[in-house]
Amino acid sequence: MTLISNPDFWTGAEPLKKLEKRESCVVVMSGGQDSATCLFWALARYELVHAITFDYGQKHAVELQAAEALVEFANGLEEAPRVKWQLVPLKSLKSISGDSSALTGDIPVEASGGHKNLPSTFVPGRNVIMLSLAGAYAVARGIPDIITGVCQTDYSGYPDCRRVTIDAVQEAMRLGNDLLPGEFSILTPLMDLTKAETWDLLAESGDYRHIEAVLTLSHTCYEGDRVHFNPWGFGCGTCPACELREKGFTEWREKHEAND
Repeated sequence: MTLISNPDFWTGAEPLKKLEKRESCVVVMSGGQDSATCLFWALARYELVHAITFDYGQKHAVELQAAEALVEFANGLEEAPRVKWQLVPLKSLKSISGDSSALTGDIPVEASGGHKNLPSTFVPGRNVIMLSLAGAYAVARGIPDIITGVCQTDYSGYPDCRRVTIDAVQEAMRLGNDLLPGEFSILTPLMDLTKAETWDLLAESGDYRHIEAVLTLSHTCYEGDRVHFNPWGFGCGTCPACELREKGFTEWREKHEAND
C-alpha cells in the first residue's frame, strides 16, 4: 500500500550509509511514533535490539499491540530476527497515579489541568520509573545503551522528557551500579528534533517500508482510536497527541513536496 503519492519525495538526503553496528541495546518501546522511529534508528546501529514495553494500565492500551506489531514487522524485514520484545507489567503505576492523570484515571484528556497544571495526560514518575527498570534490564545483561524517544522540542510539556531529567536518571543508574560512562548511557536521538524532523530521521534509512510501518502500525492517540485512519496515521484527530502528530507530519510532507 502506498500512502504518499510520490514515495521518492522524502529521500532528500543521501540514504543512511551502512554503519558498523554495536552488539546490542535496549529500546523503550511504547508503540508510538517516536519509539517506533527509535526502533528503526537502533536497528541501523546495533546487531540486536531488546525492545521493552510497559503495561502500566494506560487508557490507550492499544499501543501495546502496536508495539508488538512493529517488532513483528521489523523482524520480518530480514532472514534472522534482530529484535527481542518483552512486555513488562507495571500496573502499580496506575494504582499510584490514580486520577491525577487522564491516562490512568477518569479525567478528561486536556492540554492542562493535571499535576501542577501540566497536561492532564502527564503520569508522575512514568519516564523515571520506566528508564530505571529498562536500565536494570540492561545492566543485568551487560548492555551499555538504552534508547528512548523523549523530546524537548515539539513535545506535550512533560518535564520528564527534558534532557536534564534524562541526564539525572543516567547519572543515578551509573552511580547506583558503579558504572563508567562507556558502560551505561541513555541515548535520545529525538531530543532536539521537531516532529517534522523526526520523520526526516526515519527516512534516513532509505527504506520506504519504515515510513509506512510508522504510519500504519504505530499508535499515538490518547483516546485509543484505531478506527479512523488519517494521512498521518490512526487517531481521533482532536486529542493533543493527534494534533502534535498531524502537525509534524503535515510540515514534513509539505516541505518535501514543495522541493520535489
